[in-house]
Amino acid sequence: MATPQPRLRADALRNRERIIAAAREALVEHGAETSLDEIARRAGVGNATLYRHFADRSELIHHVTLSVMDRLVDQAERARAEESDAFHALRRFVHAAADERIGALCTMLADGVDPNHPDHVAARERTDGEIEQLMAAARASGQLRDDIAVGDLMIAIAQLTRPLPGNGCSAFDQFMHRHLQLFLDGLMTPARSELPGSAATLEGLRREQCSG
Repeated sequence: MATPQPRLRADALRNRERIIAAAREALVEHGAETSLDEIARRAGVGNATLYRHFADRSELIHHVTLSVMDRLVDQAERARAEESDAFHALRRFVHAAADERIGALCTMLADGVDPNHPDHVAARERTDGEIEQLMAAARASGQLRDDIAVGDLMIAIAQLTRPLPGNGCSAFDQFMHRHLQLFLDGLMTPARSELPGSAATLEGLRREQCSG
């Protein structure tokens, strides 16, 4: 469990942010077994600096997870503020979320965090709320079909941004955004078919995970 952090000097805060960014990138590229030594090297800091900010791997992953959710919230807020068309805002957010590689990160991060930690609960609620606002606006504009919920959207992003086995697909980014565009076209009204089952909420997905 993470401990409260004292107020940091500007240089220390920059180091901390570099470590978190480097950890996120290393996890995407090399998986959960990425060494802390490699993360420190990527961040351009010494091992002692890394351990001064994060006591262990668990605490670092805790903060990487919070960082990813903060970045998603920022992307959602910017899309809503800067796009006049509600569905264009949703489309922009989906492609930005894909660039965060949440498909590569979600499984690794889920195994290393306490989902009931107050920081995570608050971050999830804020993230869910911002994405729902994007979807509600697109729904109200008559462009987003009404049988889709936040869980459906985030599952699709996670699945379509999950890396392919091996490293043979050098054009993965191109295909990822291409297939996301196809998915987004399927969200628009009028709906071409009736979806089986019911819309997936994030809360419902979490209950399923906890009971599984």
